[in-house]
Amino acid sequence: MAEFATLARPYAEAVFELAVEAGNFDEWSNHLNLLAAVVEDPTMAAVIGNPEVGNNTLTRLLLDIGDGHFSEPGKNLVKILVDNHRLPVTPQIAFQYERLKAQHQGHIQVEIASPYPVEPQQQQEIETILQKRLGKVVDININTDKSLLGGWLIRAGDDVIDLSVKGHLQRLAIELRC
Repeated sequence: MAEFATLARPYAEAVFELAVEAGNFDEWSNHLNLLAAVVEDPTMAAVIGNPEVGNNTLTRLLLDIGDGHFSEPGKNLVKILVDNHRLPVTPQIAFQYERLKAQHQGHIQVEIASPYPVEPQQQQEIETILQKRLGKVVDININTDKSLLGGWLIRAGDDVIDLSVKGHLQRLAIELRC
């Protein structure tokens, strides 16, 4: 998957620049999400992976599937991805584009790991605190990680806030060694 992320980055950044210039972020989201859904379909994945299907045929097929849904720049992206054999990375392009769009619009993705389910009231409180601290609208995704023992592990972009019991114990062990 790391390879797909690397391959997708220049495409996601180029699409994002086009969206900034034209101010059509949602249109590009729709294009990329539709194309990603088509590429992830098992039947289409087999067609895309078939070396006997030529680029022109594959391009026509994708444009027919998305008929009426792709703008001219969207159609050009389909052609570029087909010609460069990058269709399989389309879901990753869509993912990276959405992250760039969210950052541009003042949003940040926050991952919270908790050993126990987080109550809605707790989530609202932490969301309010993080919005004040980060100065951005926070989109929270919560995962359960029993290894934390208690507390939370919060990841917001490159920032990590370790409020877990496991993290406290690890820091204490390091301090006791000194």
